[in-house]
Amino acid sequence: MKLHIVDIMIICAYLMVIVIIGLVLKKRAAKNMDSYFLGGKSLPFYMLGLSNASGMFDITGTMLMVYWAFAYGFKSLWIPWIWPVFNQIFLMIYLSIWLRRSNVLTGAEWIKTRFGRGRGANLSHTIVVVFALLSVLGFLSYGFIGIGKFMEIFFPWEAVSAYVPFDVPAQYVPHFYGLFFTAIATFYVMLGGMLSIVWTDVVQFCIMTVAGVVIAVIGMQLVAPDMIQEFVPAGWDSPFFGCTLDVDWSSRLGVLTERMANEPYSLIGLFVMMALFKGVFMSMAGPAPNYDMQKILSCKTPKEAALMSGSVSVILLIPRYLMIMGFALLAIYFFKEEQGLTQMAASNSDFETILPYLITRYVPVGLAGLLLAGLLSAFMSTFASTVNAAPAYVVNDIYLKYINPQAPVKRQIKASYFISVLVVLISTVMGFFLKDINEIFQWIVGALFGGYIAANVLKWHWWRFNGEGYFWGMTAGVVTAIIMKFTVPDAWILYFFPVLFLISLAGCILGTYSAPPTDDETLMAFYIRVRPWGFWKPIADKVLERHPQLERNGHFKRDMVNVVVGILWQCTLTIIPMYLVTRGYWGLAISVVLLALTSAFLYYNWYKPMCLEEKQYDAQIEELGLDDKKRVGDE
Repeated sequence: MKLHIVDIMIICAYLMVIVIIGLVLKKRAAKNMDSYFLGGKSLPFYMLGLSNASGMFDITGTMLMVYWAFAYGFKSLWIPWIWPVFNQIFLMIYLSIWLRRSNVLTGAEWIKTRFGRGRGANLSHTIVVVFALLSVLGFLSYGFIGIGKFMEIFFPWEAVSAYVPFDVPAQYVPHFYGLFFTAIATFYVMLGGMLSIVWTDVVQFCIMTVAGVVIAVIGMQLVAPDMIQEFVPAGWDSPFFGCTLDVDWSSRLGVLTERMANEPYSLIGLFVMMALFKGVFMSMAGPAPNYDMQKILSCKTPKEAALMSGSVSVILLIPRYLMIMGFALLAIYFFKEEQGLTQMAASNSDFETILPYLITRYVPVGLAGLLLAGLLSAFMSTFASTVNAAPAYVVNDIYLKYINPQAPVKRQIKASYFISVLVVLISTVMGFFLKDINEIFQWIVGALFGGYIAANVLKWHWWRFNGEGYFWGMTAGVVTAIIMKFTVPDAWILYFFPVLFLISLAGCILGTYSAPPTDDETLMAFYIRVRPWGFWKPIADKVLERHPQLERNGHFKRDMVNVVVGILWQCTLTIIPMYLVTRGYWGLAISVVLLALTSAFLYYNWYKPMCLEEKQYDAQIEELGLDDKKRVGDE
């Protein structure tokens, strides 16, 4: 497809705007490290929630989800549980509050608030930095592949090559496009830090919302409900399932049936149970040390951190699924009316590229430029947020800790610039060796994050767990995940999660009892600040003996009930736009009623108690003479 000049001008205007934002915010971001990495903790929760949602509205994930929606229909609702999408509910209900109370800059810095200082804490600190960098590099490679495959369709190399003063082999054209757009994203995040990310995300999400509504309208105009029923297989328009998928495309699209047979979703009952099992533990572990954690730490208060996490689902799901289902309808029209499968096969494409093919055919001039700018913004938002996380760990947790503790702010910022460029270069090199999006996606969410779970669940909920246990548990998990990358087929990594979890858990237990417990003063300071529930009785008793005015956190049952209701609430936010676009009005009505009921329940059983408890907590912290702005490890 050769873009119209109007579309090209829209894309160029967008790129200029985000670069200008980075330049304008450079001075504010360079004040200190809190300003650079956390925006000075001055941004309101709704802006951070919008930014976080924009970071999750990534182009690579959207390409996958459009394919899932077309192939699996309403049952695609459950596939993102592999990430898991409902981790935002655990964060909203209680974990964001716990994390924000720690007043740290990064997840690695959090280690000293939990394990103090000494050999175990140093080992734990090291493995967190290693894990954070691995996950950052993995996500950057994932995004690099997606943007290259996407843009190659819109900018044919024969039209671009005349303006490039060197030759690029055909197989590396997507990588060339990936390099170009990652360079722009790296530039603005390098200059403006978190402030630049959030403000550009506001622009980006507005574009994506408009694009989502437009695509939904176009899809609904072209595809009537009876056309959907004539084309899709039985069960496509129902979110309910049994042991097997039972969505059979064999009589319509044989090639699609072959593709689906190689994916882990055919035994959907087992898949959902395993995704739920893994997802609950992964959610209880708290956010991985990436952009999600940085957004939580950037919030003004613990209460705003919880509201930020809750707002992500509201802001993200409806516009994203309007776009996804709009494209699913366009895919039905494409394959039904124009022999789209033959055309895709002729150009050696795969089903992951349904999204750009549909844009080339059905989106009019002007709107195509807006949509492409929006999808580019989605990529850049995710990429920029991820890039921002890497220098936070390297500069704060390696450079300042081991190399130059007295480095002035200007040198720290310059070091951050250097690290931003370095991680982008490394991830780009990694991207050259990956064959498709799904390869790195399955490994990140199935194996690497699986190895993170056991140690990070125990760190919140068990007082006896120490730095040695954390190090050996994380090390066992990460090493096993790397081995699985080369020994387990990508599509089956999820089903090996129990093995990965047990190996990591064994490392946690053996490591914990190989060393003494963390000292009481560190544990008591942590408990006073964070106030977790779980197996904390020995420490809680000592804290209450010293400070009888404090209250123990006894809200485990209430929080778990709110989590269950919250997951149902989140599911309704997902399925409402699916029913709306396909015009399943009975399903839409039932979903809206469920949304209203779950929202009312959460208001009275989560929001109001949280507000009351936060006031009590603030009063207790003030009574103890603790500085709420001071980091725990510095007290």
